[in-house]
Amino acid sequence: MEFIQHKTGNSTIIELRPDDVVINSEQDALDIMANIGYLYDSSMIIIHKESLPEAFFDLSSGLAGGILQKFSNYRVQLFVIGDFSHYSNSRFREFILESNKGHQVNFLPSISEVL
Repeated sequence: MEFIQHKTGNSTIIELRPDDVVINSEQDALDIMANIGYLYDSSMIIIHKESLPEAFFDLSSGLAGGILQKFSNYRVQLFVIGDFSHYSNSRFREFILESNKGHQVNFLPSISEVL
């Protein structure tokens, strides 16, 4: 698992390389949060859309809700980076819009948007 540190002001945001990690379950999310918290003392994580299974983007699977609830419970800010325009499911688009209104989970097109 490879991590990249991004410094912004007094904060460190940790990016997971998209080709190294796949978050398939809530336990995978917990393991990543624990590793990043221990190794970098950071509560801000960037993951790429490619690090998530396709079931994550199907809200009826419950996978997104379970994984994102873990980030919320442990107060870890999550940025999911990628192109989400090809998801025609209006529920998922609404989910992204609602998530982006807050500060806990954000879906953004690029790392530069995060930084």
